[in-house]
Amino acid sequence: MKNFSLSDLIDLKGFTKVCKISELKEGEGRRFIINDVDVAIFKVDGEVYALSNICPHQHTALIYDGFIEDDFVVCPVHGWMFNLKNGSMPTKQKGLDSYPVQIAEDVVYVKVNKKELNW
Repeated sequence: MKNFSLSDLIDLKGFTKVCKISELKEGEGRRFIINDVDVAIFKVDGEVYALSNICPHQHTALIYDGFIEDDFVVCPVHGWMFNLKNGSMPTKQKGLDSYPVQIAEDVVYVKVNKKELNW
């Protein structure tokens, strides 16, 4: 009989191993570069979220350093707010890209599309 791990039971195709969930602090963000994409990862109420780390307002890479308010991360530079689940702004405007997250055996995996240059 084969022993199955949690990672055998979920499809991790296209996902990149990022860190252990235990390395994320509750209510704080961390910055990661995944396939040349700047990503902010947050753990809030035990859930893990991955958003683009680049604020569309001034194109600063500081979303990971924002503070959490309700279900939003607030950009520390100019106060723009983005929903942790889908990256949208409170006005429902498109804000930040959000990325799928999978957790398997205390490891966080994120799926981002690799940046392709079209010359």
